[in-house]
Amino acid sequence: MEKIGASEAKTHLPRLLEKVARGEVITITKHGVPVAMLVPHPQSQRPEPAAAIEALREFRQHIKLDGLSLRELIEEGRP
Repeated sequence: MEKIGASEAKTHLPRLLEKVARGEVITITKHGVPVAMLVPHPQSQRPEPAAAIEALREFRQHIKLDGLSLRELIEEGRP
C-alpha cells in the first residue's frame, strides 16, 4: 500500500487514480498521519472474461426446459 502526502496527492491525482483503477490502494497522509484512502470502487472491478464465460456455462447446465423449445417459451411470453 502506497502512502502519499496530501499536497503531493493533489498534484498527482490523475496518476493516482490510474493506479487505483488497476486495483492499488493508496493512503493519503497529512503531516504523516493517515487521513484518507483511495480504493477501487467495488462496481468497477470487472470479472475476467474467462471466469464470466465459465459462470454462464455452469448456470446454463442448471436450466431445464422440460421438453419445451426456446421458440415455444418466447411465444408463450408474448401477449
